[in-house]
Amino acid sequence: MKFYRVMAVTRRVFRDVVNDKRSLAMLFLAPIFAMCVFGVAFSGDVEGVNVVIVNQDQGYTPGFGNTTYLSDEIISHLDTKVLNIENMNSTDEAREKVANGQASAVIIFPQNFTRNSMLKTTNSSYPDNGQILIQGDDSITNVKNAILKTVNQALSDTMAEQGVKPAINITSNPIYGQDADFVDFFVPGILAFVVYLLTTILTLITFVGERSSGTLERVLASPVTEGEIVTGYAITFGTFGIIQVALLLSIAILVFNIMVVGNVLLAFLAVAILAVTCQALGILLSSLAKRPEQAIQFFPFVILPAFLLSGVFWPIQAIPEWLRPFSYLVPPTYAVDACRAVMLKGGGLDMIWPDLLALILFAIVFMVLAVYTLRRGKQ
Repeated sequence: MKFYRVMAVTRRVFRDVVNDKRSLAMLFLAPIFAMCVFGVAFSGDVEGVNVVIVNQDQGYTPGFGNTTYLSDEIISHLDTKVLNIENMNSTDEAREKVANGQASAVIIFPQNFTRNSMLKTTNSSYPDNGQILIQGDDSITNVKNAILKTVNQALSDTMAEQGVKPAINITSNPIYGQDADFVDFFVPGILAFVVYLLTTILTLITFVGERSSGTLERVLASPVTEGEIVTGYAITFGTFGIIQVALLLSIAILVFNIMVVGNVLLAFLAVAILAVTCQALGILLSSLAKRPEQAIQFFPFVILPAFLLSGVFWPIQAIPEWLRPFSYLVPPTYAVDACRAVMLKGGGLDMIWPDLLALILFAIVFMVLAVYTLRRGKQ
């Protein structure tokens, strides 16, 4: 091995990279982008969780003293940074908000809450304790734990302030997600993420390859229109997306025994629309790359936002509040939400239609822009 030859090769490769301004920029921008997204996305705790409080507590008046309302004291100590609190009088209406996905839990203080708590504290033979009942969506473990932790902390602060230890129990009775494990929450997100990742990247690489080899120019020179090309890709990769989901879902059910409550065909529908959306996104990104090596540089910008912001691995409520709006600019967010609503909650079209509508709008916009980029490249 001759050192001067090694250095000659090194100089040539280094010169090629430096002269390719796009590659040079990506070389430094991609790791900065990755570090920033990871750091920001995982720097927050669960915040802004919507809960409904139904306070039926009638208080307790010992002897001739003042009426005590322990429920009000506990509520006043709840961390409003973690919980967005709405008060309601009807338990059924509050449960309906949880069932519709408008709230994560309902916290119920029964009529005799303070009375039972105080009497049990002073008389251990008294038959009833004070009960705080939490009914919610237990399918998202991080959110459920945040609610329980916040209520327990408020209870602890109240007892310390009162100087006593009232006999109070916190009971969790899930409306959704009973006996759900983390894998049940995790797998629906993986279904959407894998289809998004593979469809976008395969379309990007395939299209750039056809452009660099001259195949695309020959096809565009034929009577085939740009819209027909994009539609053909949509059908192809939409089909691949459905096959991918079928394989992944079969493995999830047969091997990991995940929870499937609703009609799994609705989850298929959501992910199939996502696949169509992603192939159009791949075509759009391909217009920014002239060869496959440049296309690979887009991978961090394709993978990381969906990985961290769409709720695949980490609930959106745990993302810093100022960053959450960006989650709704990432198409997998809606597919993940729809899949979980169907598989963990048994939701139908009435529950997931907003997610499907958002995915359809993304698909239309991306396909129109993809056709436009092809026409522009043809000119």
